[in-house]
Amino acid sequence: MDRRFSIAPMMDWTDRHCRFFHRLMTRRALLYTEMVTTGAVIHGDRQRLLGFDPAEHPIALQLGGSEPAALAESARIGEGFGYGEINLNVGCPSDRVQEGRFGACLMLEPRLVADSVAAMKAAVKVPVTVKCRIGVDDQDPEEVLFAFAAQVKEAGADALIVHARKAWLNGLSPKENREVPPLDYAIVHRLKAAHPDWPVVLNGGLASLEQARDNLGALDGVMLGRAAYQEPWRLLGVDPMFYGEAAPVASAKEAGRALIPYIEREIDKGVRLNSITRHVLGLFRAVPGARAFRRHLAVEAVKPGAGASVLGDALALLPDAAPDDAHIAA
Repeated sequence: MDRRFSIAPMMDWTDRHCRFFHRLMTRRALLYTEMVTTGAVIHGDRQRLLGFDPAEHPIALQLGGSEPAALAESARIGEGFGYGEINLNVGCPSDRVQEGRFGACLMLEPRLVADSVAAMKAAVKVPVTVKCRIGVDDQDPEEVLFAFAAQVKEAGADALIVHARKAWLNGLSPKENREVPPLDYAIVHRLKAAHPDWPVVLNGGLASLEQARDNLGALDGVMLGRAAYQEPWRLLGVDPMFYGEAAPVASAKEAGRALIPYIEREIDKGVRLNSITRHVLGLFRAVPGARAFRRHLAVEAVKPGAGASVLGDALALLPDAAPDDAHIAA
């Protein structure tokens, strides 16, 4: 699994429509699902929760849970659906997640995380990875992160993705937990230096491809979250910068056009247009017509019976005389 560049799992954002859209702009980035709980995987509508388009490969499934047997079963199910990696969430700080005894609060139970990793490794052949924080609350990251990493590595984890902030389990919202605790990229670099033979990926606060590249260094990969989602035009630079290959499309406008056939297929299946177009609102920046593009989608895509022509009409508001990838240099 090539981990040089990946797009973070993000609740309510990285659904299958988002991932298909992102894949139009980068063939090589490793994509992640939203976190799916073991209860949902085992008892829910699996096709709705886990189904994805083959074009999304390479793609990883992120699981939320803390019961090793349930995680093992969910991992088996995910592997059966064709996911190329199973990832365990040990980073989400939301109250709802804590109540379910998974996410960032598992940083307090490294032995349980290790047991869960071992159970999943025994159940599947695809890589099993962990995404964690550098610590929670008053923990000392220098002690906690290194001890945590050692345990999950010994349990067989194939890689560790580190969101380089603490998580505060009480007093901060999930949004604040992505912004308030200070970033510490250096500790992730030190962790990698301590484990030269084990993949370590950096996540958290990376705002551009250039910043991600500059942090790559000896690390095995970098993971972008909000920057990739809120300004998806950035993804046009991933394959050239990280893999030395041309992007699948030449411009953001071309990526929008390439999404139209997918929208037509999904609408035929009963999907509402806004479920797809909500992911493209950030596709243009500093481009003439960008505001009109967003406004048209925001107003028209939510109307009953809205079809793919809404996106086509929105793209037409971006004049051909203006370089439709001008925002990349902005």
